[in-house]
Amino acid sequence: MDPHSPRSSPIPAGALTGRRAVVTGGASGIGAACVRAFAAAGAQVTVCDRDGAAAEALAAEIGGSSWTVDLSETTALQELSAETGIHEADILVNNAGIQRVAPLHEFDPEAWRLMHRLMVESPFLLIRAALPGMYARGFGRILNISSVHGLRASPFKSAYVSAKHALEGLSKVTALEGAEHGVTSNCLNPAYVRTPLVEKQIADQARIHGIAEDQVVEQIMLTESAVKRLVEPEEVASLALWLASDPAGMVTGTSYAMDGGWSAS
Repeated sequence: MDPHSPRSSPIPAGALTGRRAVVTGGASGIGAACVRAFAAAGAQVTVCDRDGAAAEALAAEIGGSSWTVDLSETTALQELSAETGIHEADILVNNAGIQRVAPLHEFDPEAWRLMHRLMVESPFLLIRAALPGMYARGFGRILNISSVHGLRASPFKSAYVSAKHALEGLSKVTALEGAEHGVTSNCLNPAYVRTPLVEKQIADQARIHGIAEDQVVEQIMLTESAVKRLVEPEEVASLALWLASDPAGMVTGTSYAMDGGWSAS
């Protein structure tokens, strides 16, 4: 079965008809899977990515729109124009992220700050911009793509782990403030997902641990997981789609582990 087909989801094809969604980091990986799943369910989707050509291509594929922006440039996010689509968004997926792997005493401070701007400050500013419209319409879904590292820690990932833990807290506050306005906020917490971000990590982890790249997945990435495989982007998108739908209206302030049992121990 084509993973991009509406048949791959238990949510009816028209479940998001009339809804507008903005997906950051939407041109590849988890973001692109969410874009396709939401569009297949009837939503009008804005593909937000710093890779303008990739965002435009995916937007053309699904009949949506694109927004080219570097979300780490957070000063520019304090006042957003109507063209971004953020003020009309019923669904906001905060997915954009990067990874840097280094021991704490060697971690570049500017890289550390960059990751927090992109994965904490940027989601805050986008949520801040989207909430007034959601409140006015009495409906909103904030979906924060966190990680098992929002629940657990690993060596050499001080910036990523602390950013994801901060995102968890932001998501819970959003849930509490948004509840009376029909707005939910949840985190999705996958383990390693088969994406370009993870593929780059393989080389970084091999260098730090002094092992071959083909050993990284088995010895590093899957060592804590009971299910010994990577998560597929479409699996994360299927959970995002359900959380964005009407039947998930009572689900808020939660963190949904999709980690193959990693956090069970």
